[in-house]
Formats: sequence, C-alpha cells, structure tokens
Amino acid sequence: MKSYSTIVEMECRVLSVQSHVVRGYVGNKSATFPLQVLGFEVDSINSVQFSNHTGYAHWKGQVLTADELNVLYEGIKLNNVNHYDYVLTGYTRDTSFLETVVDIVQELKRLNPKLVYVCDPVMGDQGSMYVPENILPVYRDKVVAVADILTPNQFEAELLTGRKISTEKDALEVMDLLHQMGPDMVVLTSTDLISPHGDQFLVALGSQKMVRADGTTSTQKIRMEMPKVDAVFVGTGDLFAAMLLAWTHHHPKDLKAACEKTVSVLHHVIKRTITYANKMAGPGKRPSPAQLELRMVQSKKDIEYPAIVVEAIVL
Repeated sequence: MKSYSTIVEMECRVLSVQSHVVRGYVGNKSATFPLQVLGFEVDSINSVQFSNHTGYAHWKGQVLTADELNVLYEGIKLNNVNHYDYVLTGYTRDTSFLETVVDIVQELKRLNPKLVYVCDPVMGDQGSMYVPENILPVYRDKVVAVADILTPNQFEAELLTGRKISTEKDALEVMDLLHQMGPDMVVLTSTDLISPHGDQFLVALGSQKMVRADGTTSTQKIRMEMPKVDAVFVGTGDLFAAMLLAWTHHHPKDLKAACEKTVSVLHHVIKRTITYANKMAGPGKRPSPAQLELRMVQSKKDIEYPAIVVEAIVL
C-alpha cells in the first residue's frame, strides 16, 4: 500500500506581501487568483487596502505600517506556520515597511534555505519615480541582496545599478551587474529598446545564472518581443511577477519556457481585457479605468494552459 505522502502532492506555499483593492485587480488581487489556479497555496499580507487602484478619479483606504506587518507575521510565527516555499513582493512606499519585509525574508530563508524570493522592485517608469526617493537605497542595498528573482523595468534596473541602458549590450551588462548584487534570475519586463520588428513591439530581456554539477556557472539570456496595446493597464506587472514565479517553479532550469508562458498569459489576459473594454466604451471612445480592469476570472483557462504566442530568442 502506498504511503499517504506519495498520494498527496506536496503543497507549495507562497507568502505574498502586496497591495489590495476592493474593486479590480492590482497587487495581491492580481497575483493570488492566478497562482491558486496553478495549484499554489497563497498567504496574503495586504500592504495597503484601497477601495480601488489610484488610476481612478477617487480612492480611499488604509496603509499597513511596519509595526502592523510585524504583528501579523508574529501571529503566523506563534502558530508555527511560517514555512514558505516562495515570498512575492511588489509595490510599497515606506522604507521601514520594506526593511521589515527583508527581515522576514531572511528569517524565512533560515527556516527553509530553498525558499525563493521573487521581488518586483516597483519604483517608477519612463524616467520618473512614483515612490519616495529614499526607498531606492533600501532596494539597492538590502532587498536585491536577498532576492532570487528580480523583475525590474528598464528604468528600475538603471536606478538599481546606476547604469544607463541605450543598447541591448547595455541591458545585458546591467543584468549581469544585478546578478552580482544577488538574484540568480533577472527579467527586464519592459525596455525602451527598438524592436527589429518595429515600434509596435515591446522588448523584454531575461537572464538566469545556473550552477552546473561540477560547481561552475553558466548564464542563459533571452529576448522577447511583445505586441504593444494602446491602453493603460494596471496590475499587469503584479501578474507578470506571479506568473514568472509559477512557471519558473515548473521550469526551474528553462528560462525560455518560463518566460514564454508568463508573457503568453499576459498577452491573453490583456487581449481579452481590451476587447471587452472597447466593447463597453463604444465606438470611438477611450475605455475608463473601470472598463480596463483585467479580465482575470474570464482568463482562467489561459492562465492554466497558455497558448504560446510569444517565442523567446536565446541570445
């Protein structure tokens, strides 16, 4: 007779520390459902609790302090259920909150040395920061060092390394610098690099450092070109980081496969969202933030079994 442990698949548990919205999809609302669909147990700590994302005309809500974060973690710890396979973090504005996250990650890594920390260092885009500037040194000097997977955009990668990216060669060198700072996997989720296929495509790059059996290291680098969509979506970065966590779990040594599935999930969700939003807005009208909320539940099958629409090129 088989033992119970061989019949029951080992659970994979994620601690996700991100924002929460009552209406719509951003932060934990954008990450939790897709991860659960793919079989992960997700424990969520909401760094903020807002009525909706801040792209709307109005929003209300509360912000979790570092002390309150500690209280929640202490409760988990007292019950001896602070055992995780992954930690996932996104947007935060407060330095002490972020420093507390680092302390928690370090403790969880001591309990499980195999824990993987996926960090989306959300600081800004297109040359401007939308968090206080004093958060940069915390990310650069403390967070990146404990991160295993890092998903900055081009601007955030430039901030973290102090290096400008003008060419693909610059981008590859910046990813190598980020590897030296800590993470084994770095994905530049969006760049300003010109695609050979024209300006209707967005270029993303990825790099994974791996240790061979003999102790030597190798690095796999890839480039992806994704069709641009003329609309502002909120929550796509959070979805990207969550899906990269999921698909690297299933393809730990295959950056190409993990990124293709991640980007393809995003493509299907965005396509379904813009089709719905345009239909709701009506001919010639730009959709509202409410109409552009990600069609997450409707994309369940695409999240589970994404048809590959973007093929990564190995560099």
